[in-house]
Amino acid sequence: MTLRRVNAVILVLLAVAFLIIVQRNLLNLSDFLHKEHPNAGMILPFESELSPDLRLEVSRKGKGEEIPVLITAAEDRLGAVVAAMNSVYQNSKANVAFTIVTMNDTVDHLKVWLSKTKLKNIKYKIVIFQPELLNGKITKDPQTLEATKPLSFARFYLPVYIPEAEKAVYLDDDVIVQGDIQELYETNLKPGHAAAFSDDCDSASAKGIIRGAGNQNNYIGFLDFKKEAIKKLGMRANTCSFNPGVIIANLTEWRNQNITQQLEHWMELNKQEDLYSKSLAESVTTPPLLIVFYKRHSSIDPMWHVRHLGTSGAGNRYSNQFVKAARLLHWNGHYKPWGRTSSFTEVWDKWFIPDPTGKFHPVRRHTRDK
Repeated sequence: MTLRRVNAVILVLLAVAFLIIVQRNLLNLSDFLHKEHPNAGMILPFESELSPDLRLEVSRKGKGEEIPVLITAAEDRLGAVVAAMNSVYQNSKANVAFTIVTMNDTVDHLKVWLSKTKLKNIKYKIVIFQPELLNGKITKDPQTLEATKPLSFARFYLPVYIPEAEKAVYLDDDVIVQGDIQELYETNLKPGHAAAFSDDCDSASAKGIIRGAGNQNNYIGFLDFKKEAIKKLGMRANTCSFNPGVIIANLTEWRNQNITQQLEHWMELNKQEDLYSKSLAESVTTPPLLIVFYKRHSSIDPMWHVRHLGTSGAGNRYSNQFVKAARLLHWNGHYKPWGRTSSFTEVWDKWFIPDPTGKFHPVRRHTRDK
């Protein structure tokens, strides 16, 4: 019995000694990492140090899992980006980190707009889009939407722009978020699915009409099913399409399945064989996404993507009560809320922040003020 007790005491002492060694090693590792990467895990908004106000804001909103949100910023639509980001930021206490993809000549304007307004405390990084990415994948004809809207393709490269994340939210710039973005971020994706979209047949949004393209809510509205490359895929032409203006992406699956490379393949093939529907309106990024994610995507709650507010008749399609209850509003279509004519512009106005440089004005406001 005595020998057993001695052995037991020795084992306990050895266990305690082992734990002490592990603790010391962890502390040493922590100190090393702090010295090597003092800002690891935090996206700084271009200042080398956090201002006192920003430290307080990070303390208030910086707890919990980081929610990466990617949005693009075109110079002529910068007011839209600011309004969308403001709506996300003001309606959530989550730890939101924006990745803003833009062109080089827009960076200075964007930084001033963010730093001189109430958005100075947001957590963000700016990434410069490299148009060379699209070489050989789109036509260079300046009359085409592909050439005039290169930033539209940034959503194809989500893992490139947010390499540290396992999951992310992509938003078009013509949206307003009225709910807590964390709820959207926590959308459940089925095993093996790299993304979730809002189907075009799932809600009141299904009746949306895209100006100039008719009722565009199935695959035949986006792809030319007479082309051999499309026929070989065996897809049903009447399959309900989806809108890629809001994407919840499982970036681990995206990488594992080489989604970006698949999308690039179909872009290149379209450039050679003209695979897209002739009635295609402004959704130049939708066709390759429809092919790659055919019957392999999860669904977003319809109230988290109420769209077609930018089409004619949207004011008659939706009641004020419905719009107020929606978690996310999308002005896809010809009529934008910062343009001359649009429905529910008062909702967008609530989140718009005037440009401190005076370069951007909502057209209807600017006209009215003259």
